Amino acid sequence: MDGHDMLLSPAGVEALRAALTRASFTANGIATRLGPQATGGVARNDFRAALRATADRDPLATLIRVFICEQTEPEAAVAAALAPLPLADALDAGLVERHGDGLRMGMDLEPYGDDWWVLADVPASARPGRPLHAEHVLGIGGATQTMIGAAVRRPVDSALDLGTGSGVQALHLGTHARRVTATDVSRRALRFAATTAALNGQDWELLHGDLVAPVAGRQFDLVVSNPPFVVGPGTTTHVYRDSGRVGDAIGAELTAAAPGLLTEGGTMQYLANWVHVAGEDWGERVAGWFAGTGLDAWVIQREVADPMAYVNLWLTDVGEATDPQRMADWLDWFDAHKVEAIGFGIVSLRRSDRDDPVLRVEDLRQRVQPPMGDRIADWFDRQDWLRVRDTEGLLAARYRAADGLQLRQEATMGSEGWAVDRQVLALPNGLRWTEEIDPLVLALVGGADGRMPLRDQLALLAVAHDVAVDELAEAAGPIVAHLVERGFIAPVQP
Repeated sequence: MDGHDMLLSPAGVEALRAALTRASFTANGIATRLGPQATGGVARNDFRAALRATADRDPLATLIRVFICEQTEPEAAVAAALAPLPLADALDAGLVERHGDGLRMGMDLEPYGDDWWVLADVPASARPGRPLHAEHVLGIGGATQTMIGAAVRRPVDSALDLGTGSGVQALHLGTHARRVTATDVSRRALRFAATTAALNGQDWELLHGDLVAPVAGRQFDLVVSNPPFVVGPGTTTHVYRDSGRVGDAIGAELTAAAPGLLTEGGTMQYLANWVHVAGEDWGERVAGWFAGTGLDAWVIQREVADPMAYVNLWLTDVGEATDPQRMADWLDWFDAHKVEAIGFGIVSLRRSDRDDPVLRVEDLRQRVQPPMGDRIADWFDRQDWLRVRDTEGLLAARYRAADGLQLRQEATMGSEGWAVDRQVLALPNGLRWTEEIDPLVLALVGGADGRMPLRDQLALLAVAHDVAVDELAEAAGPIVAHLVERGFIAPVQP
């Protein structure tokens, strides 16, 4: 997209960047100016300490007061802070707006990362009572951060951001992809994204259209998407939230598009909501999205909400919480379709072009060692290692227990002392899985020091536990594969 598709002219973007750089209006610059107490307060929307720290109205202080603390400031101070960007240009673009006897932010200008800025619409919380634009452009919210953390960050030639919004995902793709393409159904959002790209010195291919339609017939090494995943009757009032698809169909639609959208070995990751229908297993239902696709798939459910909490969340998000009819209609739709809960999670797909794709659909509610994207990349690597090894291959390998692996025991005091009821392996890092195990598996993991092949280790265990080594080896195959997949043990490379 050329400069005419931005919120500011190319010269205006350069002038704004110069103003922000000169004032040190960056995440680090703001934190240094405010100090830890005021910075912590801002994170909780408590601006008192920040306002005290910016009372002198120099350019950095004024920018903090306007764009961080949501204050109205004198026109002369705002003009000085934005110079060399002419104030008239800032007003025309909507960057700031007149309010009372001064100026306030007209857009959300958020310092992000080490030296990035993201332009988006002012959030609903900053304009109580003002309805959101139907093509409201989100800044950096919780779902955005989840997708940022979950994306695999290995270098690729081509990357695609579906539904880019303000362009945050594309910004990150620009750090490890040689070419970045981004789509959005909203032309208004594309103007924000184009401005964000230019402000940060990046160059993306920006295309207008619904999800994958603008890139039909093309393939990419990495595709990410924070789509309008909200589940409901298919009503569209705000494009960042509502896809126009009924129920959770957008998740299935993205999966169906993935085989044709990915290069061989390519990865697609997106956030999704899915319904939990009374009498159905949610995992089996979601697994149906992947039947016949030939894709390796890992679906992890991170949160679950009941319908009332879900509807309240999304109506509040757009300032519609006071519309009882809207709430009733939405809840009636859930009731009619026997929806008892809504899950939220991350879908990671890979085009492996194999006859035996791996499919896992599971709950993963525990806190994960960030970044999640590294955990997902490692999971696919482990699948690659396991896929080419039969039981004999697993027995021939040597294994080492994960660093810091913990054993937790539950025991009951009886007449003869403590009796162990339950033994659980716990990973303190990575995905932080816990797994209940029996004494034989505990012995296997305890002996995984990387010095001998599993076959020899099992021979020793067979003698110690008085079982036939062939029976033990046959049983050990799937157990070891599971322990490797979870990361409790790792093969030692020859």
